[in-house]
Amino acid sequence: MARLRPELLATVAERITAAMGGEQVAQAVTRFLTNTAETTVSEQPDGTTYVITGDIPAMWLRDSAAQLRPLLYLVEEAPELVKLLTGLLLRQWRYITIDPYANAFNLEPNGRGHHSDRTKMDPIVWERKFEIDSLTYGIDFAYLLWKATGSTDWCESTFRTAARRIVDTFTVEQDHETRSHYRFRRGGWFAHGRNTLGRFGKGRLTKPTGLVWSGFRPSDDACDLGFNIPGNFYAARAMRQLGEIARELLDDDALAADADRLHREMTAGLAAHATVTGPRGTKVYAYEVDGFGRSVLLDDANVPSLLSLPYLGCVDALDPVYVATREFLLSPDNPYYFDGTAAAGIGSPHTPSNYVWPIALSVQGLTATTKQEQEDILALLLATTGGTGMMHESFDVNNPNRFTREWFSWANSMFCELALVHCGFRLAGGQSPDYLP
Repeated sequence: MARLRPELLATVAERITAAMGGEQVAQAVTRFLTNTAETTVSEQPDGTTYVITGDIPAMWLRDSAAQLRPLLYLVEEAPELVKLLTGLLLRQWRYITIDPYANAFNLEPNGRGHHSDRTKMDPIVWERKFEIDSLTYGIDFAYLLWKATGSTDWCESTFRTAARRIVDTFTVEQDHETRSHYRFRRGGWFAHGRNTLGRFGKGRLTKPTGLVWSGFRPSDDACDLGFNIPGNFYAARAMRQLGEIARELLDDDALAADADRLHREMTAGLAAHATVTGPRGTKVYAYEVDGFGRSVLLDDANVPSLLSLPYLGCVDALDPVYVATREFLLSPDNPYYFDGTAAAGIGSPHTPSNYVWPIALSVQGLTATTKQEQEDILALLLATTGGTGMMHESFDVNNPNRFTREWFSWANSMFCELALVHCGFRLAGGQSPDYLP
C-alpha cells in the first residue's frame, strides 16, 4: 500500500474545484488517486514498486505505467512521489531483462498465471503475450520523469540491460517471419477467438516494412495483421527518447545509434504504410497493416490507439490526417464505435458489442481541442459508473448498470489525467502537447 499526502490531495482538489466551479470532479479525482495508491500499489523492501491492475493480481507493464502517470503532473509540488515512480521503473527494467516478450508479471516467481500456454514461460511471468507497447510505456515514463524532475535514479545498470534488450527485440521483430523465435498458443476454452496466434503460434504472415511486429494489441487480443500502427507510432517516439537518454545519461553511443536507427526505420515505415484511404475517401491512419497492402480500419479503446496519438505525443492533433482519422473513429464507420441512449464512444472486440470504454472516452477528452468537449466527457463519465462511483473496463451504452470489471485502476487513472489536464495541470519540462485548450 502507498499513501498520498492529505495536503497534496487537498491542494489538487482545491485547484480542480476552482477550475470546475464545483466539487464533483475534484471528489472523484481524489477518490481515484487514493484508491489506486492504497489498493493497487505496493512499495517493496528492495525499493521497487509493484502495481496490480485491480481485479487481476498481476502487474502489466503498460497498465502500471498508465496507472501512475497522473502522478507525473504532481511531482513538482510533491517531490516525495519521485521515489515511488522510480520504484515502478526499477521493477519494470527487472522484468524486461527476464523476458522482453512478456506483458504481465507476478510479484515473485511463483508460477501463477497462464502457465499452460505453449510459449516459453518463466515462473515470474503471468502472461507472455508480446505487445509492442509493453516495451515503450516505461521508456516514455522514464523520459517524462527525467524532464520533470531531473531525477535519474531509475537510470542504473539494470536499465542499461533492459534498454539493450528492448532495442534488440524490436530489431528482431522488424523481420518476425525469418528472425523471430517467439511463438504463442493457448489451448482449452481460452483459445477461442483472439487469445491465441495462428500458424502454430507464429501469427499472420507479414513482410518487412521497417515497422515492428506485435503479436497482440493493447487489449491483449491477437492482432489481425502483424504491424499495429498506434503501437509503432508510440515505439518510434520511445526510440527517439531512448537515443537521447543513451547519449546524455548512459554515454552509450552504440545504444544511441541503434535506437536512432529504429526511430528512422519505424518512422519511414509509418510514412509508407500507415496511411490509407478511409470509407469517406479521405486519407486516414490504418489500425494494422501487414506489409503486403492489407490493412485493418478500426480503432480499439485501449491505449496506444489511433485516437490517442496526440495524447502520446506522436502526432499533432491538428494534423489533417489525424483530424480525418479522428472524425472516422468517432463515427459509425468505425465498427467499434457505439451510440446509445446513455453514451457514445469507442469500444473493443475484447468486450461485448454496444459496450464503450471509459478509457476511450478519457482519451477523446485528452485529444479534444475545446474545453467544452473535455467538460462534457467528464460529466458523461461521472454519470455512467453504474452507481459504483468508479470507472469500469466498459459499460453498455444503453444501460450503464451493465459493465465489465468493477475494479479497473487504469480507467480511474485516465479519468484523473483528463481532469488534471482540463483544470490546467501540465507535465513539467515542456512535455504537454501545445494543442491543449
